[in-house]
Amino acid sequence: MRIEPIQNGIVIDHLTAGTSLKLYHLLGLDHLECPVALIQNAVSEKMGSKDIIKIGADIEIDYDIIAYVDPGATVNVVKNGELYEKKTLSKPKRLVNVLKCANPRCITSTEQELDQVFLLSDEEKGVYRCMYCETKAK
Repeated sequence: MRIEPIQNGIVIDHLTAGTSLKLYHLLGLDHLECPVALIQNAVSEKMGSKDIIKIGADIEIDYDIIAYVDPGATVNVVKNGELYEKKTLSKPKRLVNVLKCANPRCITSTEQELDQVFLLSDEEKGVYRCMYCETKAK
């Protein structure tokens, strides 16, 4: 299988195999009108297998969402066919409007205008909890 290099855009690389589809939906890539390639279970010397997402346009993306899904991912910004910038990520301390609280008694269930805010409560395990009711994110 051959996927052509992009001239301008973003490559999200070193994703844990099986995570690209979740990230695709969380980033809203299904609403873009530019080319987007999802490569799943690509052979990787370092990881064994990995996923890759290639976006054929220079768009704004939320790096916190990428780091939440897979903090080991790298983001490469490509301009004029050349690597312009490479970003390494770490788990965000706070996620806003990425997750939804599962607790039906949480204030976010009744107060629709409130942001859904989750805070990193256990960095080692990657556990996030609702800021309002402390329910663990699923």
